Amino acid sequence: MNADKKIFSMQWHFTDGCDQACQHCYIYQNAGYLKESKKELSLEEAKSVVDNFVSFCEQMECEPRLSITGGDPILYKYFWEVLSYISIKGIIFSILGNPFHLNKKVCDKLKELGCVSYQMSLDGLEKTHDGIRKNGSFKATLEKIPLLKESGIKANIMTTVSKLNYLEIPELVRIVVENKVDTYAFARYCPTPDDNLEDSFLSPQEYRSFLQKVWDVYEELADKGTSFSLKDHLWTLFLYEKGLIKINQSSAIVDGCNCGFRHITLLPDGTVYACRRFTSPVGNVLRESIYDIFLGEKMEEYRSIDKFSDCSNCELLNYCRGCHAVAFGTFGNFFSKDPQCWKK
Repeated sequence: MNADKKIFSMQWHFTDGCDQACQHCYIYQNAGYLKESKKELSLEEAKSVVDNFVSFCEQMECEPRLSITGGDPILYKYFWEVLSYISIKGIIFSILGNPFHLNKKVCDKLKELGCVSYQMSLDGLEKTHDGIRKNGSFKATLEKIPLLKESGIKANIMTTVSKLNYLEIPELVRIVVENKVDTYAFARYCPTPDDNLEDSFLSPQEYRSFLQKVWDVYEELADKGTSFSLKDHLWTLFLYEKGLIKINQSSAIVDGCNCGFRHITLLPDGTVYACRRFTSPVGNVLRESIYDIFLGEKMEEYRSIDKFSDCSNCELLNYCRGCHAVAFGTFGNFFSKDPQCWKK
């Protein structure tokens, strides 16, 4: 690994197959995506994707990272064969999946092939989480944490936050820390046009109050061994207002959403999305190189940060920009202001 190189990540959905049908899943919520049966890549096509990605990263002089997910990626027919090829190429990868197919043999094999972390989800306390996902999911997730860690794989937990579960998150943080999770993070639920926003949507002030309560718990538990990833982009605004981060007037993109800059998503049929959290097709790896897709006109549109409503006049433009997938889901416009940003 070259520490001087920037990292470029691709989230690769091996399959849509899954043991769960979660209420908030952006795959299953996206009715347009499910109207037709999506093919999965053959083994040779998947290997060509790996080569394509390696070539792209070499051309862009960046370090490749893969986040492999689904559905549940373990259900993909060529799961182990593709991981072996990724391992041969020396690419660092993580898995985002379910707990149900993990056992000692699977965890040991994942470690052998180079898996550095395995992310599972907890979306509230047990009753709420199982209601969103399926009965037994909460306990199964906690049970697999020590199994992963014993194999030398970091066990990470992710939460999708909405009005349905936000009051439970401070207590959930305590539970993941007690269970020795390596990294905990959350992201907001992305609404769809069919959603009743009153059921899922937090107002800007409700969301800021929520961040304060979680931050208090993070500070309390900071030395307990769990890292807290500030994944949600509005953490930047929160910490800026508290005087915990400083900015300068550089014209370079320093932080914030990686859409169009350091990240792409690959769907099971080879379609490339600019962002996994809303419908944003920019090409297909079976017909184009990732290099041409990333530098193409469709992707270039997502780099036009001067078009962001309100953000373009904000001093945090190059550091924050909020989550425009949430904006798209709420207003149907990627360039609208993040609806939970409380900054005037």
